[in-house]
Amino acid sequence: MPKPDVPEAVNPHDPRISTGTEGLDIVLGGGLTPARVYLVEGAPGSGKTTLALQFLFEGAARGERCLYITLSETRDELSAIAMSHGWDLDSIELFELSAVQEILGDGREQTILHPWEVELSATVDMIMERVEAVRPTRLVFDSLSELRLLAQDSLRYRRQVLGLKQYFSGKAITVLLVDDMTTSAGGRDNHLHSIAHGVVTLERDTLDFGAARRRCQVQKMRGIRFSAGYHDMTIETGKLRVFPSLIASQHGRPFSGERVGSGIATLDGLMEGGPMRGTSVLLTGPAGSGKTTVAFSYALAACARGEPATVYEFDERIGTLMARARAMNQDPQPYLDSGLLKIVQVDPADITPGHFAWMVRQEVETRGVRVIVLDSMNGYLTSMPQEKQLLLQLHELLSYLSQEGVLTLLINPQSGLVGSMTSSHVNISYIADVVMLFRFFEARGRIRKAMSVLKNRGGAHEDVIRELLIDGGGIRVGNGLTDFNGVLTGTPHYVGDEDRLMEHRSDAAAE
Repeated sequence: MPKPDVPEAVNPHDPRISTGTEGLDIVLGGGLTPARVYLVEGAPGSGKTTLALQFLFEGAARGERCLYITLSETRDELSAIAMSHGWDLDSIELFELSAVQEILGDGREQTILHPWEVELSATVDMIMERVEAVRPTRLVFDSLSELRLLAQDSLRYRRQVLGLKQYFSGKAITVLLVDDMTTSAGGRDNHLHSIAHGVVTLERDTLDFGAARRRCQVQKMRGIRFSAGYHDMTIETGKLRVFPSLIASQHGRPFSGERVGSGIATLDGLMEGGPMRGTSVLLTGPAGSGKTTVAFSYALAACARGEPATVYEFDERIGTLMARARAMNQDPQPYLDSGLLKIVQVDPADITPGHFAWMVRQEVETRGVRVIVLDSMNGYLTSMPQEKQLLLQLHELLSYLSQEGVLTLLINPQSGLVGSMTSSHVNISYIADVVMLFRFFEARGRIRKAMSVLKNRGGAHEDVIRELLIDGGGIRVGNGLTDFNGVLTGTPHYVGDEDRLMEHRSDAAAE
């Protein structure tokens, strides 16, 4: 069974309550301490209202009374947000500032009141009256920016916030104070940080290309240990999702260190049976040299042994991969139908490294995946050029997979087809435990393929360059090309006995 990714076990004498967001609960080590006041801050559009509503709907689903106090948005605006997620506001109590005049009962014609048209003390008194009437266990106050405008004085505002905190603390209510950071000096109110029991900051960043990136971090949380740092986040239909950053040292399971075969004896013979479990294999070479087909053979062999495998396609379409696999006598359909094999099309412009790492973790911890193929590293690395510390995040992901005993195959296309070739703009060969090199060469008027193993941290490997033939009959690894010069320079030249070269099965039958 996978271990829960929590920094610290939940204290049974201090039960936590769920935020309604699974990933955020994991970041917090189990959820929020009840009957405390928390600050959720972020610029407009960062997801504060969605997070707050999700927090209340979680409470409503558990039979709790929930109250949403809005000084900034109307019921119609909140209803539109809820409807976009398929939620129904009927399960929570809503108090909006535009209803203040009705509560006052002054008999005047109904109009929408702006925050600055209502006295601060009167507004706060009516909020307290509503809290007394509803007696909620969960409350959202949205937002503090309007309270600042009402106060029109920083000292008065801070005294009022402190008074609200003391009032809520005496009522055993878990409160989220929402702040859009638009009216405080410098965008962040450190005074609020000192008052609140915990602070969660949401951020939204627009990139040069692709969807906007969202992330969150827990600034502080008194009395509990939490996962610090940034955590990627997305807003999807029906939910806000937080993807806890991956810390490989918090994971790991015992596993046997046997070798993982490809189902092709001659290919496995290059490493005395295949790569070890828990290692990463880098398959590098020009496009069309057989990297994906060889990597796919390891995934299919795992499925044949009853082990789940997952292939992530960053570059190639799934339909193209399926058609080519069938042409190479590698039909994955039976394993797809049984659920042992899963092929995932990844849109690099619409995913963050943290989201991708979470997807991989779910495959390993939920499906028990033992072989993972990433096709390709160029698609992963070059598709997110504005992401920070991308290579470090990849290193952490591979460390996690290694500790979980997963064989990871990384496909790394090199630029150029013939002649001198270079690797991708980021050198990742040092990360991999095994490096397989693929090359084209010319002989007897044909373009042929060759492969060799450059390194294997898990044990011995051949240092022979062998011919590789992929046709309708599958994969064949031929004899060593002993009279082969220039393979490492990228311009290989074969000067040996041409009778030792392999022919396609159809050609051999014709002869």
